[in-house]
Amino acid sequence: MFLAPRGGLGGPYLREAEDSAPVFQYVGKQAKRKERVFVWGFCHAGALGIPSFVKPDAGWKKSRRIQPTPYRLDTVEKISSAACGYGFTLISSKTTDITKLWGMGLNKDSQLGFQRSRKDQTKSYEYVLEPSPIPLPLDTPQQTRILQVSCGRAHSLILTDIEGVFSMGNNSYGQCGRKVIKGEIYSESHVINRLQEFEGRVVQVVCGQDHSLFRTEKGEVYSCGWGADGQTGLGHYDITSVPTKLGGDVAGVNIVQVASYGDSCLALSDEGDLFGWGNSEYMQLASITETTQVNVPRHLPFKIGRIKDVACGGTGNAIVNEEGNVFVWGYGILGKGPNLMETATPEMIPPTLFGLSDFSPDTRVSRIRCGLSQFAALNNRGELFVWGKNIRGCLGIGRMEDQYFPWRVTIPGEVVDVACGVDHMVTLVKSFI
Repeated sequence: MFLAPRGGLGGPYLREAEDSAPVFQYVGKQAKRKERVFVWGFCHAGALGIPSFVKPDAGWKKSRRIQPTPYRLDTVEKISSAACGYGFTLISSKTTDITKLWGMGLNKDSQLGFQRSRKDQTKSYEYVLEPSPIPLPLDTPQQTRILQVSCGRAHSLILTDIEGVFSMGNNSYGQCGRKVIKGEIYSESHVINRLQEFEGRVVQVVCGQDHSLFRTEKGEVYSCGWGADGQTGLGHYDITSVPTKLGGDVAGVNIVQVASYGDSCLALSDEGDLFGWGNSEYMQLASITETTQVNVPRHLPFKIGRIKDVACGGTGNAIVNEEGNVFVWGYGILGKGPNLMETATPEMIPPTLFGLSDFSPDTRVSRIRCGLSQFAALNNRGELFVWGKNIRGCLGIGRMEDQYFPWRVTIPGEVVDVACGVDHMVTLVKSFI
C-alpha cells in the first residue's frame, strides 16, 4: 500500500507511482499473429544478419562469434522463403514491392549480388552484416513475386512466379547455368543470370554444394554444375553449364520434390516413391549399389510406406512417411543415439521423440530438413526438433555439444519452416498472439 508522506505531498508522489506502474493490455480474439524470423549459430561472417554481433554497437558489448539460442531478426516485410548457404543467408518475400530479396553474410563470390560499398561506389562488400536488398534484373518488378530461394556453397538460386529462375555467385562448374568462363573473377561481380532452358515452368529450385537442381510443374528434373560424384544425374561425371533434363529411373515419373545440400540428391514422386543419385560414400545409396558414385537416378525400394517429405544432407538422409514417422539413413549422427552411426537402410526414430504421447496422440512430423550435418523436423503443432553435429552452435539448443537424439528448440511461436546451413539456421515463425 502506498502511503503519502506528511505535508500534503501525496499528489506528485501518487502520480509518479501511477506513471511507473505496469499497464496490462489483454489481447482480443481478433489479434493478428505476427510473422517473425529467428536465427542462430555462427555469426562471425554476418550470416545471421545482426550487425551488433560482429561490430558491437555499445562500449559494454562484446562481439559474438556464436549465438547458441534463437534470436529474433527484425524484418520489414513478411518473409516467405529462407535459405542458408555456406556462411551466408537469403530471405525473400512474396510482395510485389520493388525490394523483395535480401542477403546477409559472406559475399566473396557475389552470391548476394553486387553489394555497393558506401565508401567507394565502385566496390562491393565481401561481408554483409545485415539483411541488404538484392536488386534482380526483373522485367516487371512491381508484378513479379519471388516464390523460393536456395543457397549452395557459393551460389544462389531465386525462383519467381512469372519471370523464371535467376542465379548468381560462383559459376566455376556451371552451377549458375551459364557458360564457364576461364579465369572469371566472382568477387564484386554484377552478373545475375536468368535461366530459360526449361520445358515448362520451374516450381522448385535446389542448390547442392556446387550443383543445381530444378523441378518443373510437369514433374521433370533438370540439373547443372559439378558432376564428379554423379550429382547432376546425367549419366556422366563431367561439369554441365546448361540445365539438362534427367533420365534414368525418373524418366516419365511425376517428381514432386527434389532435395540436396552436399553432393548427394533425392527425388520424391507423386506416388510416394523415392529416387537417389550422386555421392554414396556415406551409404546413401548402398541399399541398391556398392558403387560410391551414381550418375543416373535410381529407384530406392524402401519398404516404409508412402513418403511425403525428404531431406538430403552431406552424409545422412531423412524422410517422413504419410503416417508422420521419421526415417534416417547414411552416416553420422542420425538421431537414434551414439550407437547408430551408419546404416544403408532407413531406421525409424521413435515418434515419442517428436512430441507424440498419450496426451497428444495426434502429433505427427510434417516436415523434415537438413543442412550439411544436422537435421530439423517440424511437427503439426509447429514445434521444431533438431539433432546432429552442433557445429558452432548451429542447433540452437543453448549448448555446444552434439545432439544424438531429437531435441526441441525453444522458440516463442509456431514454427512454419526452417532452413539449415553448415553452421547456422533460420526459422520462419508465427507468433502465438
